[in-house]
Amino acid sequence: MPNPLIVPMAAHVAWAAFLYVLLTIARAPAVWGIGRRPDGGNPWAKLEPRISANLSNQFEWPLFFHVACVLLIVARDIGPLPQMLAWIFIAGRVLHSVVQICTANVRLRGLVFMVNFLAVLALWAVVVGRSLLA
Repeated sequence: MPNPLIVPMAAHVAWAAFLYVLLTIARAPAVWGIGRRPDGGNPWAKLEPRISANLSNQFEWPLFFHVACVLLIVARDIGPLPQMLAWIFIAGRVLHSVVQICTANVRLRGLVFMVNFLAVLALWAVVVGRSLLA
């Protein structure tokens, strides 16, 4: 049975891979000419920068998520709380991507990001708390 934190970590990797595929598709008309409009334009031109920005976001705050998970895995100290926080983080990442790519609503994006932010802070509180009690 896999470690319970490996699955949400792998889910984030899969999500980032999906975003790479999406970005490749969005860039295909401009890069390879595949899917160009009859006028030569890229039908994905408005979404491409949003996808690109969101993909970059997958390597910023999520770094702290992955480090906290690795520390808990190494410590062999994983209970239900870290698992729940990890899945909240993953759900928040997916929702953040959808909001950032599909809308221009910065306020909503900030609220959704707060879910990710707080989940990782709580995960780090677990790491630090368990470290201090060890």
